[in-house]
Amino acid sequence: MKRTEEISRLISRKTIKIMRDSSRVITRAHVPGGLSRIDHIIDRVLKLSDDEAGKLMQTICHKFSDRHKDIERQITEHFDNVSEFLPHGITISKTKKKIIGACFTMEYSIESAALFNPSMVPHPDQSNLPKGSLRFIMSLRATGEGHISSIVFRSGVINKDDSILFDPISEFVETSKMRHNPFYDSHLFRLKLEDLNAWDETSSRVMEQIPDRFTFQELKVSIGVLHMDPDFSCNDKVINTLFWLANSNYNIQFDKSCGISERVIFPYSENENRGIEDARFVQFHNDTDESIYYATYTAYNGVSILPQLIETKDFLNFNVITLNGKAVQNKGMALFPRKIKGRYVMLSRQDGENNHIMFSDHLHFWQESKIIQEPSKPWEFIQIGNCGSPIEIDEGWLVLTHGVGPMRQYSIGAILLDLDDPAKVIAQLEEPLLTPNEEEREGYVPNVIYSCGGLLRNHKLIIPYAMSDISSGIATIDLSDLLSCMKFQKQEDKP
Repeated sequence: MKRTEEISRLISRKTIKIMRDSSRVITRAHVPGGLSRIDHIIDRVLKLSDDEAGKLMQTICHKFSDRHKDIERQITEHFDNVSEFLPHGITISKTKKKIIGACFTMEYSIESAALFNPSMVPHPDQSNLPKGSLRFIMSLRATGEGHISSIVFRSGVINKDDSILFDPISEFVETSKMRHNPFYDSHLFRLKLEDLNAWDETSSRVMEQIPDRFTFQELKVSIGVLHMDPDFSCNDKVINTLFWLANSNYNIQFDKSCGISERVIFPYSENENRGIEDARFVQFHNDTDESIYYATYTAYNGVSILPQLIETKDFLNFNVITLNGKAVQNKGMALFPRKIKGRYVMLSRQDGENNHIMFSDHLHFWQESKIIQEPSKPWEFIQIGNCGSPIEIDEGWLVLTHGVGPMRQYSIGAILLDLDDPAKVIAQLEEPLLTPNEEEREGYVPNVIYSCGGLLRNHKLIIPYAMSDISSGIATIDLSDLLSCMKFQKQEDKP
């Protein structure tokens, strides 16, 4: 093992900085509280003359059309949110509909506060590249007003000489409408209800009236029929859970014309309305060696957190799924890129302090975990956790970790897990791989270095990392150099 003080000299920080841009804005519905205010706003617009309305609409388009691809479509959609408040039987021009929509619309700067906690995976499209190059997608946590977090993306190419070139970033960003799943699986839905302690006579009677594959509308109808039964008293808490579960498992779809840097996964469901935090993407290879991308993230509603799962094959269509089980009640889930001995494997941190591992026969359910690493070095005395999904190498599963030490300084370390028995740590760094330097320690949350997942390319580890929760950069280190700095267990300790 090389001297630990040499580690910092072996890692190279790229000059690339991924910075926030407050000019990248989305539109959000903005409906002031109180029915009377809605009525008053609509009434004021209706009193405009056609000439006044036309001039006002011209002003709106002049000020906002260069900030959004189709501002008129977006404000028309927001008009639909309040159209039920129009006076009955009234005829209204398209121009006034758009103005009403604009009155109930606001811009939101998705990354005005911070752009951080990146993860990096191979792009699903590797066509038309020079030999030896790799196209990648990077996800980042974007945070705006009110500390609301969403997921944004960047793309680029790692060239044969290990230089990294990012694709141009669009000036536009777009969200997509949340869609309920086309069909829900009744057996899986019941299992999740049971796990949530919501399987009783109410849920049983609702579920027995719907087919094995049911729609959200069929669920609503079945609940409505049960509510109308005068001889049955519904458990309202269970009814709320039925709707909550259906709304927490949904689909979002972007149009092909929407570039990767334009796509924003913004909080949609009730359990994530205060933010989507720290997505850890991984390219997962299934039993037939086909690949799909998964990401675990933390949903936050302002009070509690809930781990969720995203799945996608093309980064255009995303399915969002609840994770269930007593072992998924904290932050920092990181899925292994393939099954091990026929089971899914995931790293986690149940207790907020130690590194855990868990195994499951079903991707959605995680019931038990065990500690594989506890804080032992001064730079990780407060807590440790993973920094993204493990990377498979010949020597084992390479895991980037984070440690929190005195003054809440975050550093990035690394451990190596046994390939066949990943619950066994076979090597680890005794000193951090990355700690905040003077430039990196200043920011939204000082003294923090953090990553949500790197990748390996041509025996070089590429680590995208956040700097004090405000911006991000990239560091690289040769795999052989990293391994040479790790302390391995004695040979007799290995199985």
